[in-house]
Amino acid sequence: MKTKNINGMINEFQGFISFVETLRNLNEDMWTSPIAENKWSTRDIIGHIMFWDKYILEEAIVKIYTNQSVSVQDFNIDEFNKNAVEYVKTKDQEEIINQTLHYRQELIDTLKLLSEEKLFNNYIDSSGNNFTVNSFLEDFIPHDDHHKRQIEGFLKSRL
Repeated sequence: MKTKNINGMINEFQGFISFVETLRNLNEDMWTSPIAENKWSTRDIIGHIMFWDKYILEEAIVKIYTNQSVSVQDFNIDEFNKNAVEYVKTKDQEEIINQTLHYRQELIDTLKLLSEEKLFNNYIDSSGNNFTVNSFLEDFIPHDDHHKRQIEGFLKSRL
């Protein structure tokens, strides 16, 4: 039962790929305008998600797969997010979307390679905190949904 539940979460996590694909045809204004006052743009939000996917892939999921120590650590999240937003300002829309799709797919593919034991094992990260694949998915699926709803609301308001 546990495996069925986590496989469902992986499939749900994978669903974000099709949403990102729909953003390919956004014009420059829709891509770069803030979704609300003092908020990020669609570009910034997608870059933020891409940065988190890359980080979790490299510092946790690949490490778990290759039997290394999980190197996720406590850090300044605001600074991390700021770096993501600054990074996407230097890339064009297609490159950002392609990188986002690449890291999400790599994350999905690696998650699917994990044994049941690795999917449910508790790991201690570099900061001494617990890390589980299950809790990662439980945290990031609603995180993605939150940002997806923000973008969808913005795009609907502009039609």
